Amino acid sequence: MRPLFTSPIKTSLSFSLPSYKSPSTSLRSPLFLLSSPVLPPFFSLRRLLPSFSGDSKSFSSSMATAPPPRSTTPSIGVGVVANDVGVSRRSWNKFKRDSTFSLFTPFVISLAAGDLRLESFRHYLSQDVHFLKAFAQAYELSEECADDDDDKIAISELRKNILEELKMHDSFAEEWGSDLGKESSRNSATQKYIDFLLATASGKVEGVKGLGKLATPFEKTKIAAYTLGAMTPCMRLYAYLGKQLQAVVDKDASSHPYKKWIDNYSSEDFQACTLQIEELLDKLSASLTGEELDIIEKLYKQAMKLETEFFAAQPLAQKTVAPLWKELNPEDWHLTLFSDFDLTCTVVDSSAILAEIAIVTAPKSDQSPTDSQITRMSSADLRNTWGVLSRQYTEEYEQCIENILSADKGVEFSYEALQKALELLADFEKKANARVIESGVLKGVNIEDIRKAGERIILQAGCTSFFQNAVHKENQDVNFHVLSYCWCGDLIRSAFSSGGLDALNIHANEFIYEDSITTGDIIMKVESPIDKLQAFDEILVNRGNDKKNFSVYIGDSIGDLLCLLKADIGVVVGSSSSLRRLGSHFGISFVPLFEGLVKKQRECVEGSSISWKTKPGVLYTASSWAEIHAFILGC
Repeated sequence: MRPLFTSPIKTSLSFSLPSYKSPSTSLRSPLFLLSSPVLPPFFSLRRLLPSFSGDSKSFSSSMATAPPPRSTTPSIGVGVVANDVGVSRRSWNKFKRDSTFSLFTPFVISLAAGDLRLESFRHYLSQDVHFLKAFAQAYELSEECADDDDDKIAISELRKNILEELKMHDSFAEEWGSDLGKESSRNSATQKYIDFLLATASGKVEGVKGLGKLATPFEKTKIAAYTLGAMTPCMRLYAYLGKQLQAVVDKDASSHPYKKWIDNYSSEDFQACTLQIEELLDKLSASLTGEELDIIEKLYKQAMKLETEFFAAQPLAQKTVAPLWKELNPEDWHLTLFSDFDLTCTVVDSSAILAEIAIVTAPKSDQSPTDSQITRMSSADLRNTWGVLSRQYTEEYEQCIENILSADKGVEFSYEALQKALELLADFEKKANARVIESGVLKGVNIEDIRKAGERIILQAGCTSFFQNAVHKENQDVNFHVLSYCWCGDLIRSAFSSGGLDALNIHANEFIYEDSITTGDIIMKVESPIDKLQAFDEILVNRGNDKKNFSVYIGDSIGDLLCLLKADIGVVVGSSSSLRRLGSHFGISFVPLFEGLVKKQRECVEGSSISWKTKPGVLYTASSWAEIHAFILGC
């Protein structure tokens, strides 16, 4: 990211801000946010870092003892679930990550592409028949437990829908001349879900009496709620998959072999049936205690996990585009994963964090420094100086982007034209950084304060688990590099080391210290898109030519564009409007990752490598790290 300012706050963040746009621009700056009078006070980074009393010693102490910061702002925004939302929607939002892993399984991608081999689909249907019969049995047990007549009728209707779904499977069997009920025995993933579901419907839930010992109607109704808690995620997941697959299937693709399946699960009837079971779950859960609602959430989570395992377990005897690591044999390939840091990995831009550390540890106006202290600005003067730097940066950055966009719009993508244009941005960034150094605002910060702050940086949901899983993949020739404009590499190293990720190679700028205290100077290594590209090229050259090199770059801003486009696969996280605006100006195409994988799957040819660079200037977009994880590593 840029060292001072960021692109608009993205909807994929784990907390969010009210919708806000400056009258003149959609660009946002974390330093501007520190002093902006128009933004609500809850954004203050003091909510993300512990409270400090104004000196470095107390800062380090409070960092060591304060409880972890909350990852969400409970009042507004994406990723925050209001208290009046029912348990079904709340649980779906909370565990939707697993739906992404189901969507990106090789089976579902191949199904969407239409090249899934018939024997694989036939096997899936035979497993689904076993599953649906267990579903019908669970509904029957739930109906017996329900006390309210209306609830019994609703559950009975849901069971009838399952029986209709089984008839649909029979129509597939007639079409292909097979007996789906006898096609194969249950595989382990199918059996696990069936055992889990029927155990729940039989009352075998922790802290619950067996069905024969339930004395009151309320106790029985609670079992019905628990059972629906284990069934609802399956319905919602299939409704979700149906809509996602419908969106990537050509409207006129009447020849798609699995169109009937996709049409069924994307239909309004199935969506309505899903809503019906969710509403019934909410009704049955209305009188439950908080502890009992927690049990439903646990059942919901377990069901989502088992569904993902169900899709992942479907056998495929064909070439697939995902997961990527299986395609790249380590005996033949060097895989290099690159990532930006600020707002790609983090929720808050690192410059805002460093600014806040400097401000809250600076002396107050009425305090005099001791002989052992570096002379620093007061906290009030420091905040004012930040404000001046922020406004100047905002105005000049906007003007720089407008100057780049004022050039003639390219008819076709040209990497060379984009690189030349971004040289203007490189010059601007260097001048802006020089002003920060000259101002002395980063002078006098203790390295321990920086490290403590790094340990408490909130990373994007799924980012840490992605790198942890990638680092620990066995028998893989993979290197990991973080390329960042961050002023302080120690902050990044601390952020990742707290998650056990010391294996990541950090390429960033570095503070200069004297006796563990910053002098205000910075060793500038990565200031611009040009610097990032140079580091990117050098890393790949140093990997050698004894094998083929394959690179993936993950970023979110204009500063990442050159590397994103140079990599074999470039993935944009979030939805930076400035990135898309400038990218579109230079002929760059942005393709949603799932859609792009389905298109690539259609091009798969057995015995040949997948060509990811068939068209220049194409970048994939991901709304979350779960998508990246599912694509590269699998579930």
